[in-house]
Amino acid sequence: MEVDGNTVLARSLKEQGVEYVFGIVGIPVVELSMAMQAEGLKYIGMRNEQSACYAAQAIGYLTGKPGVCLVVPGPGLLHVTAGMANAQINCWPLIVVAGAAFQDHEGIGAFQECPQVDLSRPYCKYAARPASIPLIPQHVEKAVRLACYGRPGVAYLDMPGNLLLARVPEDSVPKQYVHPERPIAFPDTKSIKEAAHLLAKAKRPLVIVGKGAAYAHAELHLRQLVHQTNLPFLPTPMGKGVVPDLDPQCVAPARTLALQKADVILLLGARLNWMLHFGRQPRFSPNVKIIQVDLSAEELHNSVMSSVAVQSDIVPFTEQLIDELASMHFYFDKNNDWWIDLKAKCEKNKKIVQQMAMDKKVPLNYHAVFHHLQELIPKDAIIVSEGANTMDIGRTFLHNKWPRHRLDAGTFGTMGVGPGFAIAAALVCRDRFPGEKVICVEGDSAFGFSGMEIETMVRYQLPVVIVVVNNNGIYSGFDLEAYNEMRTAGDLTKVTPPSALNVETHYEAMMNMFGLKGHFIRSIPELQQAVKEALTLTDRPTIINVIISPTADRKPQDFQWLTESKL
Repeated sequence: MEVDGNTVLARSLKEQGVEYVFGIVGIPVVELSMAMQAEGLKYIGMRNEQSACYAAQAIGYLTGKPGVCLVVPGPGLLHVTAGMANAQINCWPLIVVAGAAFQDHEGIGAFQECPQVDLSRPYCKYAARPASIPLIPQHVEKAVRLACYGRPGVAYLDMPGNLLLARVPEDSVPKQYVHPERPIAFPDTKSIKEAAHLLAKAKRPLVIVGKGAAYAHAELHLRQLVHQTNLPFLPTPMGKGVVPDLDPQCVAPARTLALQKADVILLLGARLNWMLHFGRQPRFSPNVKIIQVDLSAEELHNSVMSSVAVQSDIVPFTEQLIDELASMHFYFDKNNDWWIDLKAKCEKNKKIVQQMAMDKKVPLNYHAVFHHLQELIPKDAIIVSEGANTMDIGRTFLHNKWPRHRLDAGTFGTMGVGPGFAIAAALVCRDRFPGEKVICVEGDSAFGFSGMEIETMVRYQLPVVIVVVNNNGIYSGFDLEAYNEMRTAGDLTKVTPPSALNVETHYEAMMNMFGLKGHFIRSIPELQQAVKEALTLTDRPTIINVIISPTADRKPQDFQWLTESKL
């Protein structure tokens, strides 16, 4: 009895617990995709390799098991490197499998020949080409293990066409084995005591909750920690929902004050990178003491010297910290000056944005759109968001009650991730959480990167609600009068601002390609009706194209996200 390389690879992935494969097929992986389906893997054919990679990594984040991105050699893999880098920097588990040129053609101009293993190494934890069919199971096991163990990331497997098509006796392939569950790193007792005493002595403590806490499924422990101690907390963008955004101890509306004035910060599942201004002045107090908890020892002290640095998984650390603080009878007084200042700042900022949200005049602004969208979407919806102002302003209004229910551009700031993320989220909802909705909120520029994945959603009957917040440009756009003036001013390549897009593009008309209905929106009543209608759909997506003012902006910021050095 013989077996080919395609079957061995597909079977190995299945036996390692992989469930979803996203890709675009061609020579030499057509037969591999069919072998995957024959072995019980779920294959989703995408329209762009980048989107396939974004979907596969979102599956890894949402389920804890890496999704697979399957692509053709050469250009197929090169298109995927953006997604590989995004997953590696986001710390999400992902397996990329690419076909490769037939080995006997290498070096003489093979079709789509490319040094793929070498190209992949900068973007992943493991990159290898199995030397023979009997070695495929070993490489698959290692790829899945390395993608999940330690700090999660990317593994790449290079599969030459001749290896996939070759056949060997079935009994020559080693019996499969599945690696044990990921080992848990426990904190040392001394660090727990040091952390507890720092928090107990703090006058202005703050807990920062990152997406690492969401990935670690630490929500029950962190909710107990903040409620038992009455500590204020601040979520990072994808840390939203670990403790609900509307929890009274969430101080996100006072983010700037909280970061600038905190004297002790407990950092859980987040890194002191650009998203947290590197932990440095002037965004942070010069004398702040940081308790840094990370499962990667290499991350400790990476930007600033932490007062307490703990290599540990978040759950065991939080469990032991709760017990230690309880033994000290620690409870942060709600009448403390720090709480009074934070609540006052929260209320002040809420009033400012609420006033902007109540402005319903046409053309609409971001705040009005998001406020009225939030009123209608289910509280347990998974929210996917990308775009500059769309994502940043939407973060304030679109609340998360549950962890792993927000997906956005992430640490790498990648645009074009939205539709791929939404496809992954919709599959997870359908298979694990029936009834939960996926709301994909896109800037018009961001939607342009991957908009054709709407066809993928239609093909697989995924009820994603896509809301395009359309301001005719990147960051800001132009009204029709200004746009027409540009068109008559001379050479369009010289006079059209680089940030300009077409005025009031009818993105919703893409639904007409499938005989389905989209929505073109100018007013709040139209938006409300369209959202209510979209939420009733169970077997198809829809696009709600909301026209807003080209000059709409966020409220004035004390500090913007720090995206470049200000030395």
